[in-house]
Amino acid sequence: MISPQKSNFWFSISGILILISVILTLITYFGKNPLIQYFSFYKVDFKNNFINFYSFQDTFFSFYEFWRLISPIFIHFSITHLIFNCLWIYILGPRIINQNGIKNFLLLTFSSAILSNASEAYVSGLIIFGGLSGVIFAMLGYCYAMEFIKNKSRYLLPPAIYIFMIGWLLIGYLGILESFGFGKIANTAHLIGLISGILFAFVND
Repeated sequence: MISPQKSNFWFSISGILILISVILTLITYFGKNPLIQYFSFYKVDFKNNFINFYSFQDTFFSFYEFWRLISPIFIHFSITHLIFNCLWIYILGPRIINQNGIKNFLLLTFSSAILSNASEAYVSGLIIFGGLSGVIFAMLGYCYAMEFIKNKSRYLLPPAIYIFMIGWLLIGYLGILESFGFGKIANTAHLIGLISGILFAFVND
C-alpha cells in the first residue's frame, strides 16, 4: 500500500513543499497571471502582450535574482499537472525523510531543482517552464539507487513505480504526451533530475 509513513505530514517539509506549490500556482493562475514573471527561470517583462526575456547573464549576474534557480519547481500550468506532482511528493517525501533525514531530503530537493531547471533552460532556451517533475524524478532515482544498487534503505515502493518512471521518461521523449494534449514536456528536466538523484545517492552516503 502506498501511503506516507508520517502522521504529521502537513507539518513536514514535504507537506510545506506541496503547500508552496499550491499557493504559487494559484497566485500565478496556472501561468496565466503576469505574476509568473517573478518565479520563472529567466527574468521576464510583460509589455503590450509581448514577453521580453532577459538573458541568463542578466538574470543572475546583473540582477542577482538567484531564487529563480529554484522557483520554477513551484509553478504549474494545469490542475492535473499540480495534482499529479503533489501526489508524488506526498508519496515519496515522507519516505525519504524517515529513511534518510530532513537534511538529505532538502539537499536532494534543492540540488536537483537547480540542476534540472538550469539544464531545461539551457536546452529549451528562452521559455517559461515549471513543475516539480525534475525533483520527483530525482527522488525516484535516489530511492532506486539507495534501495536496489546500494541496498541501504527500504522505501516500500512497488517495483512497478520504477518501471513507470522509465516509461514516462521514454514516452515524453517520443512526443506521445504532447500529441495527447499534455503540452510541452520538460524532458531534459526529467532526465537530469533522474541522473542527479542517482548520483546524489552515491555522493551523499
